[in-house]
Amino acid sequence: MPAPLPGMDPWLEHPALWPDVHQRLITSLAEYLGPILRPRYYVAVETRTYIAAPAAPDHFRYPDVMVVTTPIRETLTAAPPETAAGPFVVNVPVPDEFEEGYLEVREVASGEVITVVEILSPTNKQPGDGRKTYETKRAEIFRTRTHLVEIDLLRDWPAMPFFGDGHQTHYRILIRRGERYNRADLYAFNVRDPFPRFPLPLQKGDAEPIVDLKPLLDTLYDKASYDLRVDYTKPPTPPLADADLEWAAEVLRRRAAPAA
Repeated sequence: MPAPLPGMDPWLEHPALWPDVHQRLITSLAEYLGPILRPRYYVAVETRTYIAAPAAPDHFRYPDVMVVTTPIRETLTAAPPETAAGPFVVNVPVPDEFEEGYLEVREVASGEVITVVEILSPTNKQPGDGRKTYETKRAEIFRTRTHLVEIDLLRDWPAMPFFGDGHQTHYRILIRRGERYNRADLYAFNVRDPFPRFPLPLQKGDAEPIVDLKPLLDTLYDKASYDLRVDYTKPPTPPLADADLEWAAEVLRRRAAPAA
């Protein structure tokens, strides 16, 4: 079963579901591009580790792919008698460690990284140490001739910095070609729009495959049984504007209606 909406499904942005979507989409994109790019290029799935400050106890955060933890063995001891002075149970700040996937398109002959493909996540988009780490890596790429494809399918949190676009949209795909230095192509779209198809930049003179995220999302939507895991009777998280929510509800109603 394909995803029910013509473009990005905002219900997939839920923090409990997005880590799974992100990981599957990274893998699907690598599997799609691999056969197309051979024998001149290959696609590697890489991981980056983030150390993030802990959230407040009343703000549970879902990790992007996984939380790396070390089990702690507890020793049970008899509880001391209560006294007027305490003790009191408190929370201590333990930093979280996150691993996140991204893609590198490498030239077979040289092993050189030609293109980096990033799909943004809460870890590297929400303000904090994770975003600072990602923005530092992003700036390093911009100082080289490596191409960057940055896919932002999350409506929450501020967009990554760029200049020259005066309007706000729900989603963005940024393509920065290494030879263009400080200029990039921005594909901006909203929840009602279909996914824009975009070229994957490669070495000059090589044919560039056109990427369409919609069939990839449709396939993983079916394989992951998201139709069984998403409650479309409830508003998505983060919420949509009333007009967009009404539009989405109407699309879902038409899809659920039996064929005449």
